[in-house]
Amino acid sequence: MLMKKAITYLFSLLLIASLAFLYSFSSVKNLSKKIKKINIEFTEGNNDFLTQEMVNKLLIQNRGALKNQPKSVIDLQELEQTVLLNPYIEKATVFYTIDGVLKTEVKQRKPIARINSIDSSYYVDRHGFKIPLSSNYSARVILITGDIDNENLQEFTQFVNVISADNFLKKEIIGIHKTQKNEFILSVRSGQYKIEFGSLEKTKVKFKKLKAFYNKAFVDKTIDQYKTINLKYHNQVVCGK
Repeated sequence: MLMKKAITYLFSLLLIASLAFLYSFSSVKNLSKKIKKINIEFTEGNNDFLTQEMVNKLLIQNRGALKNQPKSVIDLQELEQTVLLNPYIEKATVFYTIDGVLKTEVKQRKPIARINSIDSSYYVDRHGFKIPLSSNYSARVILITGDIDNENLQEFTQFVNVISADNFLKKEIIGIHKTQKNEFILSVRSGQYKIEFGSLEKTKVKFKKLKAFYNKAFVDKTIDQYKTINLKYHNQVVCGK
């Protein structure tokens, strides 16, 4: 009985040792394989700001060409971090395929507004991340003017996110100006009038009032009579001619 257990135990050890050897041999052989091709793929939307050539330059900077190099000398995590340093890139994944391709999947940041403040001009995405302007592409997004700084950027981003999430508001509102009194004036697509929004308090309530007003003003065709539509007052819309 003891002999049978000893033989079973020895057989198990030999099996484990054999598997470990085969795994080690396979890993070494795999790492010695050379990169046959570099493949770059953009995911979730258009690659408006970047080209494949631009991403490839990020991969090879400070390293030289990656093609024909063995896998063992390439640090995938380092490559990902290098690509993520680009302000136009929100997410990047670098990995090998079984056929020897070094593949990079890139998700580009999507701007929701363009901000022209007193001392700078840039895009901002839904997270409030600043995206520099590009000579390759000009995004058609809401134009923001006035005193926008780092302190109120996150609050302002949430405001634009509310607009972007609504199909009607996203098409109607084309500009936002922040005044020195910390109030907001909206420019619209449907006319020359301005919407005096006031502060960012009760945002959803104010937009609900605006839609209700639009439903009436567009039907009776009185919308063109107004120069201003004021949403700052409780339970009412005040218009100026």
